[in-house]
Amino acid sequence: METCNRHYYATRDPLGTQGDFTTAPEISQMFGELVGAALGDCWTRAGAPQAAIYVELGPGRGTLAADAVRAMRSTGFAGEVHLVETSPVLRKAQERSVPDARWHDWIADLPPKPMLLVANEFLDALPIRQHIEGAERKIVIAEGGLAFDCDGKIVESSPARDEAVRRISAHIVTHGGAALLIDYGHERSEAGDTLQAVHGHRFAPVLDRPGEQDLTAHVDFEAIGRVARKAGALATRVVAQGQWLRVLGIDARTAALSSANPGRAADLEAARDRLTGVDQMGELFKAMAIHAPSWPIPAGLA
Repeated sequence: METCNRHYYATRDPLGTQGDFTTAPEISQMFGELVGAALGDCWTRAGAPQAAIYVELGPGRGTLAADAVRAMRSTGFAGEVHLVETSPVLRKAQERSVPDARWHDWIADLPPKPMLLVANEFLDALPIRQHIEGAERKIVIAEGGLAFDCDGKIVESSPARDEAVRRISAHIVTHGGAALLIDYGHERSEAGDTLQAVHGHRFAPVLDRPGEQDLTAHVDFEAIGRVARKAGALATRVVAQGQWLRVLGIDARTAALSSANPGRAADLEAARDRLTGVDQMGELFKAMAIHAPSWPIPAGLA
């Protein structure tokens, strides 16, 4: 999974109608603006530390960063923008959206400063392991193709995901800050096979076209909370994305943008419904935050 996704993201822009999937920031500017408003509010309530930086993991085209930072600037936040991205293709797109950003290959490379971090659909792409009755499930070559070596009741884990959350938490505990983690997944740890592939906006067989389709797995938010607390950080409750965005004011923002742009009203309402609808992204996608003990809980997650 790690090898396939490394090649996949390094060789293409996977977003949009010509790609394989669309993320929330690409659906509407409202998503990034509300994320930025939540972070700006958190920064203000933390005493507006001037050394604080905005950080995003896996920032796609930079759309979320551009919208979020614009909203944060309106609160007085003037910090640097740091993006953790390894894909040369996506870095070029991010340079166009956030030209003053600074890039890093991994979380450990970030400067020792308080950070306001966003990871939107980042953790789901980190590699997982699957076990059946205590034995690790493996991939083998069979009849000229790839196949799993066994089937049964699957329990998933993700050491890579745990390490990412541990590093985020350790940074926040040492230097201050808060992190918003937004992804699709489950609130409680549970058994099940959640590994999936997407190609051309459709689900595809997981072992087809290695390195040419997006591989992800559901995020176990309960496990994330355990890792964060063990590192000394505080973890908030998990909230469905739709509920969280409504608390942050997406309905009011939709009305305001529609009033200013009457010709776009239908599109804006459709985008809001896609982000918040129970049968769309509103329920499957979740939001939670990790924050330093001395920092406040981001809005909507208390």
